[in-house]
Amino acid sequence: MATHQPRAALPLLGQSLEALTEWVQAQGQPTYRGKQLYQWLYHQGARSLSDITVFPKAWRQAWEHVDVGRSALHHRVVASDDTVKYLLRLADGQIIETVGIPSAKRLTVCVSSQVGCPMACDFCATGKGGFVRNLGIHEIVDQVLTVQEDFGQRVSHIVFMGMGEPLLNSANAVAAIRCLNQDVGIGQRAMTLSTVGVPGRIRALAAEQLQVTLAVSLHASNQTQRLQLIPSAGAYPLSVLLDECREYVQLTGRRVTFEYILLAGLNDQPANAAELAQHLRGFQSHVNLIPYNPIDEADYQRPSEASIRAFVAELEARRIAVTVRYSRGLEENAACGQLRASRRPS
Repeated sequence: MATHQPRAALPLLGQSLEALTEWVQAQGQPTYRGKQLYQWLYHQGARSLSDITVFPKAWRQAWEHVDVGRSALHHRVVASDDTVKYLLRLADGQIIETVGIPSAKRLTVCVSSQVGCPMACDFCATGKGGFVRNLGIHEIVDQVLTVQEDFGQRVSHIVFMGMGEPLLNSANAVAAIRCLNQDVGIGQRAMTLSTVGVPGRIRALAAEQLQVTLAVSLHASNQTQRLQLIPSAGAYPLSVLLDECREYVQLTGRRVTFEYILLAGLNDQPANAAELAQHLRGFQSHVNLIPYNPIDEADYQRPSEASIRAFVAELEARRIAVTVRYSRGLEENAACGQLRASRRPS
């Protein structure tokens, strides 16, 4: 039996079958152990090498301190609509939030891509808490496995709409998407990546030729209003963002979803809808309207149903595809814009 010491800082989760096979060979184990390790990591929920009972006991004991890459459950809360919010404690003690959203035919996971968020959107709880660091590939993949194991059913859909700006952690976000697709077995077309926009990153994402849905958070119908809500819009004017989105459609052949949070008395008027429609004329796109989900740190209000209907009618009259998305988990602060990792490490 090999007696090599474990290599530091090597989370196994997020590694491909080939990489895991090379790793076990480097530890003096036969090639077939790589496939066993792969199966136990991605499909049998192993949280440590000691869990992998097909491995020799002596080897498991010698390697029990190898970093598999799984997080610890810090807190779990279930909303009345069966949405589950998880606070996960990472290896360095930081806390992130993940949300499991069940429905009759699917199980969706809302994953975080960063600890905190540097974009500081004025209506978002995550942005109010500041930015700490990017998540690693294993920390993103772990969120999906955690929800899958807790619900006891396969995850069918993934949305990168949790804490953080995915395109500021694009290398790890893209690698996690590929891992979740190839290793966990979730189709890319069932994944959505949401961004407020980072200059040049949408173009770079197009070059990856993924099959995911790109969701761009506009939240305003003009640059002045958008700058009020999203400070980063100063470096990325609305017109430039939309030009890059058009380029994305041309390069990928996939439509863009535009997300628009409706804030009462601010951006929910028919005139805003008309202005938004003008921007999207001739665009292969879809608009998701999201009635504002309240947070303690901001004074914005949720629009009335009448205002929502009027906004929708204005877009539809101008032949813009639109859906109203009512967020789940609202009363447990698990809805869009409410994630804040409020329970700190103990």
